[in-house]
Amino acid sequence: MRKNLLLLLILAVCLYPCFTFCEGNAISYRKAAEQGDAEAQKSLGTCYLNGWGVATDQAEAVKWYRKAAEQQYEKAQFNLGTCYQNGWGVAVDKAEAVKWYRKAAEKGFVNAQNNLGACYLNGWGIAIDVGNKLITYTNVI
Repeated sequence: MRKNLLLLLILAVCLYPCFTFCEGNAISYRKAAEQGDAEAQKSLGTCYLNGWGVATDQAEAVKWYRKAAEQQYEKAQFNLGTCYQNGWGVAVDKAEAVKWYRKAAEKGFVNAQNNLGACYLNGWGIAIDVGNKLITYTNVI
């Protein structure tokens, strides 16, 4: 029992800086995000999605991803597409996911190209198109 208590205390001391670091980042991201910084908006969305330094709130994550995505920030466009594909903070909408994946893929964002290829391959939000899938996957490689 005493050994377990000591282990718990050590663990708490080691993890405390991680929690304060995340909270500090969320505060910094919010300041920049509110001033229109797309990268900060995307990062703040990720904090909300994962509960890093803030309470987990998927709808709030989508709000910040959308603000950054509308500024043509490809990583946010990809993240917004992922939210639509999985129903995180929004209703599942595969066609909307394809729309955002395509925008990010056209900017050369490899993860979006991969997910867009998977959509074409599996018919998620778009008609199955093996030719387009091969082109998209070829771009990734």
